[in-house]
Amino acid sequence: MSQHRDSAPTMTEHEQQSNSPGVAAPAAATSARPRRELIAWRNAIFAIFFLSGLSLASWVARLPVVRDDVGLSTQGVGLVILAGSIASIFGLIAAPWLLARFGARLAMTGMLVTVSIGLVFVGVGGSVLPSVLLVVIGLALFGFGNGAVDVVMNVEGAEAERELGKTVMPLMHAFFSFGTVAGAALAAGASALDLSVSVHLVIIAAVIAVAVVIAVRFVPVREELGDDPHTEAPRDPWTVRLKRSLSVWADVRLLLIGVVMLGMAFAEGSANDWLALAVVDGHGFDATAGAAIFTVFTIAITAARVLGGPFIDRFGRVIVLQVMAGIGVVGLSMFIFGTETWMLVAGAALWGVGCSLAFPVGMSAAADVPDRADAAARVSAVAMIGYCAFLVGPPLIGFLGEHFGILNGLLLLLGLMVIAGLAAPAARERTRTRRA
Repeated sequence: MSQHRDSAPTMTEHEQQSNSPGVAAPAAATSARPRRELIAWRNAIFAIFFLSGLSLASWVARLPVVRDDVGLSTQGVGLVILAGSIASIFGLIAAPWLLARFGARLAMTGMLVTVSIGLVFVGVGGSVLPSVLLVVIGLALFGFGNGAVDVVMNVEGAEAERELGKTVMPLMHAFFSFGTVAGAALAAGASALDLSVSVHLVIIAAVIAVAVVIAVRFVPVREELGDDPHTEAPRDPWTVRLKRSLSVWADVRLLLIGVVMLGMAFAEGSANDWLALAVVDGHGFDATAGAAIFTVFTIAITAARVLGGPFIDRFGRVIVLQVMAGIGVVGLSMFIFGTETWMLVAGAALWGVGCSLAFPVGMSAAADVPDRADAAARVSAVAMIGYCAFLVGPPLIGFLGEHFGILNGLLLLLGLMVIAGLAAPAARERTRTRRA
């Protein structure tokens, strides 16, 4: 079926050209879905993003309690977190294979259930049977599941976005942020109620496992991604599809999209770890001011993701990414060189806006190819580039800050933002189909 759809671009283009102004063309020549199904699909992916964010914040917010109950040092906490980070990289690598072998529905369900099992291990190892080994096992499962589901949900999000005919990927990433807010709030409530880590995380794990089973029912079955094992259409073996998917690393355009994501993910990840400290150590404000200005950053980045889709539809990915890079450079410059409180607040807000859209837009651009079966590998590739920035960025800024001062260390981000803006043309739309 997918081969038939992909082999008929001329007919699709002719149909689109024959439409009168104001009449939307179907998303594909033979597979246009009712809008009700598209909305249900979109909402299901919103839910998957939310659940991923919920899981992350639920664990991170209880980290101090786990540390105390298990008796970890600061260095020990870092090593435990590293186990989860390494596992997440393996999850990113395995995602194309999982998607090719099991399809999107089973892959997302299986990986979020794996995340739930990981949370249970962390809860038990963090309070009931205090054990570093159990916590490490839990975080390995948690990291692998979240790394893999990140790719699959972005592939599905990009495909839903393509068929909807309007940009929704930034809003999907905003739902991840909403999930982190909900997870943090629930964790705070659990702590206030003196609920043990094990009970809290087991409840969250159960909610995630049940919710994903419900949500994936609204994700359509698509033969080209291997979702339907009963289809009569001939398909390549999944091993062949996996080998073919590895060739995406030779695509220069894809690597340039990764450069865009690298620069902005570096800026976002570094802000998460160092912005508040830079306010205190670099500018001499107190810890309350540092927390408040970091809050401004988080609000700005979330708001930009909620509101950014229509601007991308109106002006295109390239212009928006270039403007965002410019905004980020201005904001970061104000933050680094500013001397007044309002300059730091405004700089943090513009910094957040500037790096808000590159990651979701990069995911959309990576998946924007005629062959939908290659989308998973392409998203996996740029995701690995982006997440490496999240992993490497904060320690590198810490090293630079230790030797040259934290504000001088942040100057690296300015250069990366400029490079991201220069590489933005690689994200240009290939298949801009619009629906009413």
